[in-house]
Amino acid sequence: MGSFSIWHWLIVLGIVVLVFGTRKLRDAGGDLGSAVKNFKQAMKDGEAEGEKKASDALSQDKTPKA
Repeated sequence: MGSFSIWHWLIVLGIVVLVFGTRKLRDAGGDLGSAVKNFKQAMKDGEAEGEKKASDALSQDKTPKA
């Protein structure tokens, strides 16, 4: 009684498709995919920016002070 079988999930999926329709589900899936893609790109940009700041800080520390 605590776990769901594959048949339970298929029935739930069928009801969701009937309620929302395939077009709305496809649009929601596309929106979710683009959100994940944008998030990953932002994470890469943030890491690259952090590495650049770190290398700039190291290069400034190595310059001789007069």
